[in-house]
Amino acid sequence: MLMQSVHYMFSTEDGDKAEAILRELREASRAEPGVLAFEVARSQDDPGAFALYEAYKDKAALEAHGKTEHFDRLVVNGIRKLARQRNAVTGAPI
Repeated sequence: MLMQSVHYMFSTEDGDKAEAILRELREASRAEPGVLAFEVARSQDDPGAFALYEAYKDKAALEAHGKTEHFDRLVVNGIRKLARQRNAVTGAPI
């Protein structure tokens, strides 16, 4: 299993738009066969801050996720263009 934690920062003005995109991404990602978990949280203190928790069956599943139509549309051409900052950590459980 591989786990990934991604933190995004958006301007306050883009927070609601980012939330809508991330909700759609969550639902599409959960339907992928190798995705074990895909959760999205919005900060209660900062409406522009979001955290994603993702778990994949293996490296192949993570790579397949990055090649989906919804990843390209919602991540590459969506939230990454809106984001002010993105930090990601990918690793295996210890």
